[in-house]
Amino acid sequence: MDRIELNKAKRFKGEFSPTPDKSISHRAVIFSSLSKGKSIIRNFLRAEDPMSTVNAFRALGVDIKDKGDDIVVNGNGIYGLIESHNIIDCGNSGTTIRLLSGVLAGNPFFSVLTGDESLRIRPMARVINPLQQMGAEIMARAENKYPPLAIKGKKLQPIQYKMPVASAQVKSAILLAGLYADGETVIAEPAKSRDHTERMLPAFGASINVNGLYVSVKGGTELKGTEVYVPGDFSSAAFFIIGALLIRDSDITITGVGMNPTRTGLLSVLREMGAEIEVHNIRNLSGEPVADIHCKGGAELKAVSINKEEIPALIDEFPILCVAATQANGTTTIRGAEELRVKESDRIRSMATELRKMGVAIEEFGDGLSIKGQSGLKGAIIESYGDHRIAMAMAMAGLIADGETIIHGVSSVNISFPGFFQIIRKLTL
Repeated sequence: MDRIELNKAKRFKGEFSPTPDKSISHRAVIFSSLSKGKSIIRNFLRAEDPMSTVNAFRALGVDIKDKGDDIVVNGNGIYGLIESHNIIDCGNSGTTIRLLSGVLAGNPFFSVLTGDESLRIRPMARVINPLQQMGAEIMARAENKYPPLAIKGKKLQPIQYKMPVASAQVKSAILLAGLYADGETVIAEPAKSRDHTERMLPAFGASINVNGLYVSVKGGTELKGTEVYVPGDFSSAAFFIIGALLIRDSDITITGVGMNPTRTGLLSVLREMGAEIEVHNIRNLSGEPVADIHCKGGAELKAVSINKEEIPALIDEFPILCVAATQANGTTTIRGAEELRVKESDRIRSMATELRKMGVAIEEFGDGLSIKGQSGLKGAIIESYGDHRIAMAMAMAGLIADGETIIHGVSSVNISFPGFFQIIRKLTL
């Protein structure tokens, strides 16, 4: 049965490493596939989303072997992909379909990209519009709004593009298309989004320049295979960081966590709320900062107000931050998060609906939530809406709720965090 039953945790102690970073795993496969020669990806995330990227590039003629410990990619070069004999299924992965669109925009053959029911209602115009400006032929369902996408790649032209929304996926798609354009493609962001692409691509030989909110790439450069180590996923660690803060007498250490500053906005917010979180053993792996995180329960949290400028650096942590807000003293307000309406689920509505079932007073806005804190959570029957982050956030809520919590749709967790519930069992036994 696709559900799990949880009760209030009596303990939450131990040490573990989080699942490898999903965003970096995707990019490592894409950049390796577009490089000439062999690349080795260490600590790759073998979850459904990154495997959608692996399978997509296999369909495009790239030799990708899973060696158990490592993924070995024998890349074809940026001009070495071949037309797929079939429609490419991107599963539930927005990263796969959006970044792959940028690649295929510059390849002179026909491709069709689709995905599961959730992916087919996620907005694609934000990627299609700049790629069409570069010269690609792209058509999509509902007047170019939603997948499936049909792409006829062409010789691309560089553009200067001002992004209306801060999105690492859109930025990365344009940068990848820029590899196929003669000249320099320049992107201006409204706020800093994740910068894994800008950090990793130069290791493969790409000419990338970053100047504040401007990112540019020079086209025509061949990429060369290299070795990439994928750090632990901060977004996955976040569930356990907050779990430790909320469960009495908890004490956990999470090792090897990626600490990219475009991803760790949650730590700043939690410290503002009064949490004590220790970061140790900071080091650099494959261009990404990595550290160990230690946190304990017992601190009294206070409510905060989060604005639009803070959202990009904690976009994936919104669901679990909502759970933390239920236990803070005062009312927490999160605004400027309208982007969360078009994730795997409408995460604003999903969290409001499910936390209300547990007794939380919540006001819903078009762009966020107001959450009354110091709520005594009560066990309830919870829906995940097929959204991995909703399922994991509500699992942590279940560990501090009185009575039994039953969560439906927990198989969605395999999209990003296989083994999530096994770690919970280890920490709570």
